[in-house]
Amino acid sequence: MKIIALFSVALLAVSFTSVPPKSFYDFKVKSIDGTDFSLSQLKGKKVMVVNTASKCGFTPQYEILEKVYKQYKDKNFVIIGFPANNFGSQEPGTNKEISEFCTAKFGVSFPMMEKISVKGDDMDPLYKWLTSKALNGKMDSEVKWNFQKYLIDENGSLVDVIYSKESPDSEKIIAWINGK
Repeated sequence: MKIIALFSVALLAVSFTSVPPKSFYDFKVKSIDGTDFSLSQLKGKKVMVVNTASKCGFTPQYEILEKVYKQYKDKNFVIIGFPANNFGSQEPGTNKEISEFCTAKFGVSFPMMEKISVKGDDMDPLYKWLTSKALNGKMDSEVKWNFQKYLIDENGSLVDVIYSKESPDSEKIIAWINGK
């Protein structure tokens, strides 16, 4: 009887223990308009995750991101933007203001998510996964500035991190999109 009771307690404890996400597809985020967005809907696509800001020296990368997105979106590729105000308060706007800015100034049509934190104590769980080898199984990294890019393969695995200075249409990124 004691064995059954111990087994039951152990089983109950395991059911309440949260299992950390193992794949990019295990995450659910909110789009910039507040609707739920399950990353599992991107299965089979290559994904570039970018933390963005409207008042940054790299903000013109929105134009290049949009160009790359339009060119490759029909080839199982998507870009997802995550506005963040972690660096020099360069993204002070509300989700609505950010959305209006991106559309009016750069014609952004790739999916934009709600504003999150990409570092620090309030780091979003997705960014914890992106930056921790213990969680993503690939590498540790640190989000160093706005417009840092994370590349996710068709299986939901982290492939690489591309720092802000590298353009979204660099040879390295385009070769990755094209499978070279």
